[in-house]
Amino acid sequence: MLKNVLIVGLGGFAGSIARYLAYVLIDKRFPSAYPLSTLSVNIIGSFILGIITGFMLKTSVANDTLRLLLAVGFCGSFTTFSTFAYENLFFINQKLIPTALIYIFASLILGLLAVFAGHWVGKTML
Repeated sequence: MLKNVLIVGLGGFAGSIARYLAYVLIDKRFPSAYPLSTLSVNIIGSFILGIITGFMLKTSVANDTLRLLLAVGFCGSFTTFSTFAYENLFFINQKLIPTALIYIFASLILGLLAVFAGHWVGKTML
C-alpha cells in the first residue's frame, strides 16, 4: 500500500510540475481572458491518458505500477477539473453565460476526442 501511494505521489509530483510549466508557457505566449491554459492541459492530459490506456491494453508491459504512476499520478495531477469548475463559476458570476457554455462544451467535446484519439494511438504503438 505505501509503495503504491509513493508511486502515485511521484507521478503526481511530475504532473503538477508539468501543469505549472504549461500554464506559464501558455499564459505568457497567449495572454487571454479565456482560460486557454486550463483547456490545454485538460485536452493534452486526456490525450496522454488515452495513449497510456490504449498502450497498456495492447502490451504485456502494462502493470499496476505503470498505471498508478502515469494514469493516476501524472494525468491526475496534470489535468484539473477543479480549476475548470472555478473558471466556469467566474464566467457565470460575471454574467458571461455564452462564454461559460462554449468553454464547457469545448472542454467536453475536445477532451473526449483527445482521449479517443490517444487511445487509438496507444493501441497502434509498437
